[in-house]
Amino acid sequence: MNPDRTKSDQLTRLLAELSYRKGVFRLASGKHSDFYVDVKQTVYRAAGAALVGELICDVLAQHSIELVGGMALGAIPLVDAALNEAAHRGWPLDGFFVRKEVKEHGTGAKLDGRFNANKRIAILEDVVTTGESTLRAIDAVEQAGGRVDCVIVVVDREEDDGLGNIARRCGNVLALASKTQIRRAARDS
Repeated sequence: MNPDRTKSDQLTRLLAELSYRKGVFRLASGKHSDFYVDVKQTVYRAAGAALVGELICDVLAQHSIELVGGMALGAIPLVDAALNEAAHRGWPLDGFFVRKEVKEHGTGAKLDGRFNANKRIAILEDVVTTGESTLRAIDAVEQAGGRVDCVIVVVDREEDDGLGNIARRCGNVLALASKTQIRRAARDS
């Protein structure tokens, strides 16, 4: 599941330029950190969305994935980027997202979008520290009768065995960039 090195290096440089920040930040895990990677800053730039979409679809092709999704809010722009690239390639890819809480109106669905438990499914995640958010998405898919075939993470913070925690539930886990790579790219720029 290795992404194209040139595209991966381009993504790492974009993340370093647009998404990487030094300071004191509180993470979703509740921990504090001296850096933050806001992947949305990269994915909400046209070139960043295109590149992320290409890298994700390169991995999806290796696993014959038919459906991509992840936890709201972080995964939504990633799903959109993958769907746009899939359309460009002429693929019939569908997407969904997992709500943190079920709506009390409309369909009341925990999984929203085009979820189908019978399809080959990939979970997308913007940043992994502990892996808890990704594991919640996997739980929701499994509770709905689906099976996750692979997980694609944009940034591995390389902390708290996040990727390892996910790999214990889904053997195919890949990070497109790591904290070490992004810090190196930020230093070199």
